[in-house]
This record gives sequence, structure tokens and C-alpha cells, in this order.
Amino acid sequence: MNFNKNISVAALALLLASGGAFAQVKKKPVTHSTTPSAAASQSKSELLPVDANVLIGKLPNGLTYYIRKNTEPKNRAVLYLVSKAGSVLETDAQQGLAHFTEHMAFDGTRDFPKNQLVDYLQKSGVKFGADLNASTSFDETVYQLPIPTDTASVFEKGFTILANWAGYVTFDPAEMDKERGIVLEEARLRGKNAQERLQKQVFPVLLNNSRYAERIPIGKEDIIKNASVATIKEFYHDWYRPDLQAVIAVGDFDPQRVLALIKSNFSALTNPTPEKPRTQYSDPQGVGTSVVIATDAEFPYTLAEIVVKHPETKIRTTTDYLQSVRIGLFNQMLNARLGELTQKPNPPFLFGQASYGSFLGKQDAFTSIAVAKTADDLQGAIKAVVAETERARKFGFTATELERAKQNALTQLQNAYKERDKTTSSSFVNEYVEHFLNNQAIPGIDFEYNFYVSNIGKITLAEMNALAGKFISDQNRVVVVQAPDKEKAKLPDDKTLLSWISTAGNGVTPYVDNVSTEPLLARNDIPRGSTIVNVKKDDSLQVATFTLSNGVKIILKPTDFKNDQILISGYSFGGTSLASDADFPSANFAAGIIGSSGVGNINQIKLDKLLSGKNITMSPYISETTQGISGSSTPQDLETALQLLYLYFAQPRKDPDIWQSNITQAKAFLANRNLDPTNVYKDTVAAVLNNYNFRNLVTTNAQLDAASLDKAYDFYKARFADASGFTFTLVGSFSIDDIMPLLQTYLGGLPANGHAETYKNLNIHPPAGQVTRTVYKGIGDKSTVQLVFSGDYDYNEANNIQVDALESILQIKLTERLREQESGVYSPGIRADYVKLPNGRYTISIYFGCAPANVDKLTADALDEVNKIKQNGASATDIQKFVAEDIRSTQVQLRQNFFWAGYLAGGNQNQENPHRILNHLKDLNSVTVQSTRDAANKYMSGTNLIKLILMPEKK
Repeated sequence: MNFNKNISVAALALLLASGGAFAQVKKKPVTHSTTPSAAASQSKSELLPVDANVLIGKLPNGLTYYIRKNTEPKNRAVLYLVSKAGSVLETDAQQGLAHFTEHMAFDGTRDFPKNQLVDYLQKSGVKFGADLNASTSFDETVYQLPIPTDTASVFEKGFTILANWAGYVTFDPAEMDKERGIVLEEARLRGKNAQERLQKQVFPVLLNNSRYAERIPIGKEDIIKNASVATIKEFYHDWYRPDLQAVIAVGDFDPQRVLALIKSNFSALTNPTPEKPRTQYSDPQGVGTSVVIATDAEFPYTLAEIVVKHPETKIRTTTDYLQSVRIGLFNQMLNARLGELTQKPNPPFLFGQASYGSFLGKQDAFTSIAVAKTADDLQGAIKAVVAETERARKFGFTATELERAKQNALTQLQNAYKERDKTTSSSFVNEYVEHFLNNQAIPGIDFEYNFYVSNIGKITLAEMNALAGKFISDQNRVVVVQAPDKEKAKLPDDKTLLSWISTAGNGVTPYVDNVSTEPLLARNDIPRGSTIVNVKKDDSLQVATFTLSNGVKIILKPTDFKNDQILISGYSFGGTSLASDADFPSANFAAGIIGSSGVGNINQIKLDKLLSGKNITMSPYISETTQGISGSSTPQDLETALQLLYLYFAQPRKDPDIWQSNITQAKAFLANRNLDPTNVYKDTVAAVLNNYNFRNLVTTNAQLDAASLDKAYDFYKARFADASGFTFTLVGSFSIDDIMPLLQTYLGGLPANGHAETYKNLNIHPPAGQVTRTVYKGIGDKSTVQLVFSGDYDYNEANNIQVDALESILQIKLTERLREQESGVYSPGIRADYVKLPNGRYTISIYFGCAPANVDKLTADALDEVNKIKQNGASATDIQKFVAEDIRSTQVQLRQNFFWAGYLAGGNQNQENPHRILNHLKDLNSVTVQSTRDAANKYMSGTNLIKLILMPEKK
């Protein structure tokens, strides 16, 4: 669960771990719509319009609605209920009850007593958690409900559900008592750690002791434990009211029918009399600079953050919009400079960022963050980030930087514009949520694109160069340092810290924009290519397979799912399995290093600049059993993408600076890694499940020292020297006839010598038998449990369906038992994995977090649910839920390029029947009570069972 304001990178990280339920909304350049009072003071010609494709209105009771017809995905709709009811509205006695109310909405309403709501939706194919969910933040609570529209009764019931959440939650005392434990377990899962402890030190200063610092959404443990039904009902009565609520519906439906459904379901809701005024809280302006230095024994990083807060800007007019575009360009250019610093052999920081954006409490902020390699390097990290902002303030940007930034921004907007009829419903929903909550303008992509094209030329370099001076200030500024306890003695005092910041810009010189004037691939270097030697067409799948004379195989599936997207992938067998143990550390770095070093004579910095304004991603990879490349493009940029792909084979680049930068950063991350209990536990899990084979464990300092750029480069070249065993898959918006000449040239021109090669089976898999490993690490009162079943596996479609069913059904049972019945966990999970290569293996893992005192009981409960299916099989009702969910998800996937790209490439790699998807829905009938019983006994017998447990340190 996320948070919908860009407080800052560090503060956001703290918030995410705090246990609050937050909603992250991607910000667009436009952030606020007009209001009647604002309209009076602005020329009508300047006001931003409202997208005509969305129907916006209010019921007599004040409830706002947004309705938009959208056909992606087909036969689906996304329904949201948004309430301006968040944690800042809580009284002292209600701290945590905004979030608790959200939980109770799933535990009984007028029309859906107890857990009937979740049960009904699961039978309709809606997954709890993954699809059906809700989030609570400081200022709002948002409920989301994706629903099918091709079944009238289910679709109509969706609006009944939203209305029940809006005004008819019952707050059954017995259900509330059970839910207390679940809320507390959510707090435990997300908190009881370094991030939460640091937050308590930082937030009072960062948020200026405002209401936001005092009302963290997860609330207080004693209130959650003891709050009465009357107290939570009071919060619900005061703030869940139609004049503070909106219903948002976007999907494949008739808008007038939806309007009628909203009126019939929500018109009876009433506002309380008298209404309690909804106070608009803010983060008050501060004077001067405040400093907070916070440490924790388990925090593994040393970082600094500088937050300069400014009054929130309301964007209402085209002038405001253009300024927001300038800010976006400013952020892009500044962070491109910071990104270049990480490519130095000894980068000054592990991570650096500086940007202007929305903050919290009616403020915006210019936020700079630097993550140092160690406490000894903090000064250099801070000065490096601040120096770049000072360089921009003193000398500005260059004309070439601005032109690239404009082109990149235009390309992103063009992407949205070209896909405007293929935009997913959830994208629109997020916009309307922001419009309702924050008056964010929604002019629509047509207006935004045309406005940008018409006005981008009006943005001058002088205007851009003035922004840094506006953003940087020593007033209303907060400087935060966070570090491990053990580094406390090395941290600066307030005076020293501020002196580092004030002197960081001394001696800076103008930025030099080094760009390459070379083409990506010179005309004389374009390969001769190959001829087509074989063609196979499969009309049932609309797939064609070509074999070229150099041995390369190409699988093509044209689609109309996106207007401007082509996905590209290629693989052949071999991978790091062919590296000796001595060379493995070097080989393991090979693809990442070479893929970050540029190509030919063009380094990565120049390559990024050369490709600016183009829709291209392309990355080589080397796994244990394969090497390959994956990326994406548009039809317009396909040739450039294929040239880049070709160069990763024919002219890979070796860059000593990139190598040293990666080694330096890797060692820095290792330095304090073991301070974090989660890292220690994860490392133990990896060690046990990989039978202590060093190839799948965290790289050590000794291995980093033994690794060599020359060995990495040579291994990479060997893996990509022969393309004759490669199979490439392209899916997306193209005509086969149009792209085949390009594919023949660039894929047909890849080096090939016909040398057949495959992987080695290293037999790295979980050990047989029963194993228990307990890790004692951490001071927080929290534990983690993972139960892993594993063994040999006969990989085929029939078995795969049964394992998928077992996973889905056990997820339902574990949630019912461990969460709803025992109130012992927040989010139990199960994951089933099966592979064919290098040999058939499966793992089924059950995992959950809980109180240390409950580990044994909840572990026994989880295994008891497994045993019930082993003895009796799954119930017909749970099988029905699995089948419904699978049918719904399959229907959506069949119209997604990413699904087909993975399906075709993976199926080819595993030599599976390419037509299996055509029979998939029918094959679901093979899941029966008996088949689930057989699958549970076969795959979860307990013969091979590994128990992995994290417990706090013994006192």
C-alpha cells in the first residue's frame, strides 16, 4: 500500500514501511483544475478545459461521480469509491481508526454480512488483494473494485458494493474484535523495523510538528486494541458522507446505464446533521533551516536529504501548465547530470537525485537526496548532489540539453497520444481520483498533446536557467541525515552539515555536454544480412515463424492490442552454467556491465543522448541456462532498435570506468547489509534453497576482488559470438511484410558459425528431506515464516494446471484460516513455481509474517490447511473460485502483447505445444475435488519440506 504525495525519497521509504495504507498516483504535468472562485479571476481563454469524454456530476446529496466509457480491457470496468476521510481527521481517541474503518468495510455491510462480500466477488472472478483492495492515507480513503461487465448481475452488484462501503458498514462487534489482530499484524508487517523507528525521529522535524506528523495512518497500537465500536462508528458517521465522496466508473459499458446505477444506489445516502466541518490541514511554513540527524542499529545506509518547501502551486491555466512543463524539463536535465556521476570509476554517491514536485500539507518542495557509500563518504555525497544544483543555478543548462529534454518529453506525450484509444481504464481512474481529491486538471490527452506541440517552442533557455534560483533557499528548509547507529560518531554536527551544503558550489564550472556526432551504425557497417530459408504460418494463432540462412529463428505475431508497441526478445542456450566456478563471479557481472557500457565507440552517456527522443529499450542478459536480449520499440524506431541489438552482438563495448563503478557500489552495499534482519534472513533462505551453492548467493567482497573486467568481457563475447542458435520473438504493431527486410538485415547479419551449444545442468535446487533453519536477528517484535515444498516435476500442461489450482485454492484457505479466523497475519501468501529447464523441478512456498509468539501455532495451522486438502480435496466452491479467476485473467491476457511475448518465447524454449492456450479454458474442467487431493498429496507430501523462520534476537 502506497502514499499519494511525493514527500521525498527517504521520507517516502519510511512511510511505506510505517504500516499505513497509501495510494500512489503517478503525477502528470497538470496538477489542478479550476474552481468557480478561481475562474472569476482568470480569462476564460486561459482556463484549462475538462476532458469532454468524462461525464462529471453531482447527486442532490453532494456525491460526485465520474463516468467514462473505455474499452481496454474489453468487458471490464474499474470502479472506485473515494472518500475525503483520512487519518488527519481522527481525534486523539481515533488514531488508526480511519485505516481500521477501511478494514471493516470488508467485514460486514448491510447487504453483505461478515465476509460474504469477498466470497461473492471471488466466485465472480475477482481476486481479493490483487484486484479487490483499498488504501488509507492522511487525507483520503480509496476503495477499488475491478468488475466484469459481460455479466449484468455481477456488474450491477458492483455499485451495490460501493454504496455499502459508502454508507452501510455494520461494524459487527465480533468482526471488529477479529479484525483488530489483522490491523495490528499489518502494522507489524510494515513496521517494527528501522524505517519506523527513524520515522518517529524524522517526521516531527520534516513535517514541522504539523497534524501530518501526528496522524500516521496506521495509528496507535493501544487504540487499535481497545477502541470501542461507538468510537469507530463516530469516525464513519462524521466523515463517510456523500458530500465528501466520489464514485468513479471507467470501463466497457453504457455511461447512461452507469449513471442510472449510481443514482439508484447512492441517492439514498444522507449527510449527517449537523455536518462536522472538514478542516483543511497544512504543513506550516518554517523559518530558516531545521536539521535532524537520526540513527538506528538496523539501518544499513547513510543518506542525507535536503527539503526546501514552497507554497503549493495550483495549476489552473495554460500559463500554469506551461510552467509545470518547464519544471518537468528542469527535473529531467538535472537528474541526467546526476546520473552521469554514477558512471565514474569512483562515484561520489550510491544514489543521487534532485527534483521539484508536490510534497504534503499544501506544500511543494525541491528535494535533494544523496546516499553515501559509507559515513566517511557522506560529505562527498552531499557536496556532489548540491554542487550539481549550484552548477545549474550559476551557469544554467545548455541548449543541447534543453533540446533533448524537450524531445524526450514530447516522445512520452506522443506515446500516450498514439495509444489514446488503447489506454487502460485504470489510467483514467487515477486521473479522476486526483481531480476529486486535489482539483488536478483533466484536460485530456488530445488537449495536452496539442498544447505541448504548439507551445514547447516558447520555453527558452533563460526561463529554464532561472528555475534553480527559485527552488533553492535556506528558508523553510529541512536537512535530514539517517545512518546506522555504529556510524554515529562519524556523523557531522548541525553546523558542519550546513557548512558542507553552503560551500558545495564553490569552484564549480559550467557543464560540458559531450555528445556523439557519430551515427549509431555507420552505413558501411550495416550488415549484409541473410535470406529466408523456411517459413511456417499458424493461422489459428496468427503467428509466423521464419528461419534465416544464418540459423536465426524468428517468431512473429502482429497484434492490434497497442497502436505503437513492438516487444522484442531473443535467447539461446548456455548461460553462466558454462562458466567455471573460478570465472563465475566475472561471468555473473558480464551482461549488466556490458549492457551499461555503450556500444562500439560510443560510451553509455553518449548513447543515452544519441537515443534521446526515441522509444527504445534494449538490454542483454545472461541467466544460468540462457543468454539473450530483450527490449521494445515502436514501428518508427524499429530499425534503430535493431541496430542497437546488432551492436550488442557484433560490437560490445568494454568500459573500465563502468566496471569500477559497479564494483565500488557493490562493495558499498555489502558494507552494512547484515545490519538489516530482513537481509540476513533472505540470505539464509537463498543459501538453504540453493543448497549453499555460491552461484545463487550474495556476492562476497572476496568474489568481487577476484572478478575481472577482461574475463567478464570475454565471457560475454563468447555467449553472443554465435547467433545461429538464437530464437527471436517479436509481438506488436507491425506488418510482417514491412519488417521482414529489417529483420533479414540486422538479425540475419548477426555473427553465426553454426556451433551448437547448450547449458550444463548444475543441479542447483532445494535439498531433499525435512530441514528447519531459524535465524535470530533483529530487535523488533516480528517474525517471518516460509514453508517450502519441493521435488522433481513432470512439466506438462496437465500438471501445470493442477499446481496452479492448488496454489490459488490454498491462497483462499490460508487467508480464511490465518487472517480471518486466527487474526494472526495480515497477508499470508503462497507461490507455486515449476520449471522444465535445466530439469523438471517444482517449489511451493507458503509465507507469512506474524508475532514471534505465534510462529509455531500459525505454522501448524498452515500445514493443517494443506492436510485438509490432502485428505479431502478442495471444496467445489473453492474450485469454482479458481476457475472463475483464471477465466477472467486469461480473457484479459489474451489481448496483451506482454502475455503473448512471454507465451511464445517461453513455449518455444520449453518445446511446448503452441496451441495449448486455445484449449486452456476447457482444460480447467480437469480440476476436480479428486484432482486437487491427488495434487496436494503428490506435491505437498511433506517428504521434502523446508521451514525457514526469522525470530528476534534472544535477549
